[in-house]
Amino acid sequence: MRQRRLKAPASYPVAHYHCMSRVVNRDFVFGPQEREEFVRLLREYERFCGVRVLTYCILSNHFHLLVEVSARPVQPLSADEVLARIEALSSSALTPNHFRQRLKQFRAAGDSAGERAFLDRICATMWDISGYLQRLKQRFTQWFNRRKGRRGVLWEERFKSVLVEGAGDPLSAMAAYIDLNPVRAGLVDDPKDYRWCGYGAAAAGDVIAREALASVIAMAHRRPEITRDPGEALATYRMWLFGQGEEREGTAPDGGSAWKGFSRESVLAVLAARGKVSLPEYLQLRVRYFADGAVLGTREYVDGVFHALRDRWGPNRNDGARPMQGLNSELCVLRDLRKQVFG
Repeated sequence: MRQRRLKAPASYPVAHYHCMSRVVNRDFVFGPQEREEFVRLLREYERFCGVRVLTYCILSNHFHLLVEVSARPVQPLSADEVLARIEALSSSALTPNHFRQRLKQFRAAGDSAGERAFLDRICATMWDISGYLQRLKQRFTQWFNRRKGRRGVLWEERFKSVLVEGAGDPLSAMAAYIDLNPVRAGLVDDPKDYRWCGYGAAAAGDVIAREALASVIAMAHRRPEITRDPGEALATYRMWLFGQGEEREGTAPDGGSAWKGFSRESVLAVLAARGKVSLPEYLQLRVRYFADGAVLGTREYVDGVFHALRDRWGPNRNDGARPMQGLNSELCVLRDLRKQVFG
C-alpha cells in the first residue's frame, strides 16, 4: 500500500510544491502544439483551482511545475462563485447548464444541505495540489487522445512532488532548477529562448509569468516591493539564473562554447572526494533531490514539517533534515538519496 502524498501541515497558510510527471513509456509526445495546449490548460485550471503556478517547464515527455497553494478559505464558495469558475473553463464534464439544473433541483426540493454537499464536492479539488494536477492531467489526456485518435492512459504514474520552503534560497533554487531544464537538455543556450518555460514566457512579455517570477524574487529575497516592478524582478531573476559563473560569453580556442559546465563524472568524483559544488553548478545538472527529496528548505523548515507530520515516520527517526550531498549550501531535504544523486 503506497503512502499518502506528503503535503504541508494544515496549519501552514501557504505551501509551495515542485511537481513533475512523465508520459507513459517516456514517449516523446509533446510537440509545439501539445506544449501550447498544456500551458493553456495549466493557466485555465490554475484559475479554477485557486492555485498559482510560479514557473514551469514543458519538455518532450515530461513537465515541471512550481505551484503555490494557499490554505482553503474558511468561508466556502457560493453557488454563484462556483458557477463563475465553471463558466471560465473551455470544457468540463460538468457544464454550466448542468450545474444550474442541479441547483434548481436542490432548491425546488428545499434541500439546502444537499446543495452545499454538491458545491463542496466540486470545490474539493480547489486549493489542493493533488486536485489541481488531477484536473490538469486528465483534461490534457482527453484533448490529446481525441487529437491522436488514441485511448488509454497517457501518464506513467502519479506525479512526484517536493514541498519547498517559500523563502530564501530554497524557492529561488527550485525555480531556477525548473527554468534551466531546457539548457541542461541542450535545447537552448539561454532559457529566455525556450518559450515553454516560465522564464522564457516572462522574457517574451507574458504578464502572468512575469508577475509570478516577481513573486518568487520577492519571497526568495524578502523584497516585497519588487513586485511593483516586474521588469526589475525579471532582471534580478536572470542574474540569479546566470550568476556566479554559470554563463561564459564568447568562444573557446577550439571554436566551441566558452562555458563547458560540469560533467556528471566530474561532479561524482567531487562528491566521492567529499568536496563541495556551488548551488549554480548543482542547478546545471539533473539532481534527483529536486524531484525526490520530499521537502526542500532550510534545516529549520524541513524539521518543522517533519515534526508536524511525525506519524508518517518510524519511531527510530529523530529528525527530518538531511543535507544535500556535496552542496556548499544550507539547503536540506527530508528524504536522503542513497544512490544516483544525479539522473
